[in-house]
Amino acid sequence: MATATNLTSRERLLEAAATLTYRDGVGIGIQALCKAAGVSKRSMYELFDSKDDLLAASLEERAADFVAGLQPPAGDGRSPRERILHVFQQVESQAGAPEFHGCRYLAVQIELKDHNHPASQVARRIKANLTAFFRAEAAQGGANDPDLLARQLSLVFDGANARAGIRADNLTGLITPTVATLLEAAEMRQ
Repeated sequence: MATATNLTSRERLLEAAATLTYRDGVGIGIQALCKAAGVSKRSMYELFDSKDDLLAASLEERAADFVAGLQPPAGDGRSPRERILHVFQQVESQAGAPEFHGCRYLAVQIELKDHNHPASQVARRIKANLTAFFRAEAAQGGANDPDLLARQLSLVFDGANARAGIRADNLTGLITPTVATLLEAAEMRQ
């Protein structure tokens, strides 16, 4: 693993953008991003056309880790029901960490408001991929309406992340039974 001293300027900017926007929001200034990365504004603009492009690239850079931190590996032998529940067990586990601020992709979409913003487009695609995962597992598991169930699961995912992210609720013992109820109502097989 690379240390902070041997990361490129681009990598340091991506890391600073990921860390600061997750903690402080997308309104973080260019000066703060450059200072945290140890990179001049000029260098930043040589690497990225704008702060918007830096934010989008930072979100894209984190996408694989986001998926790996939530979804079980393909072909792991679990039933579709267990695979869906795994996602929510991961959210419950992550939500207990002091540095947890909810889903970074949801936060970006809420903060930006502009659906055409490059970072909002990345976030929307990543979130759509999660809904597609739910839909595929629901169909595989025999849900009576996989599309509806996928949308419901995405709603629970976003709501749980938002409430836990602002410390309005503790997900322990709440999120998994809620999802299990939805799976049962959708007549999803084990």
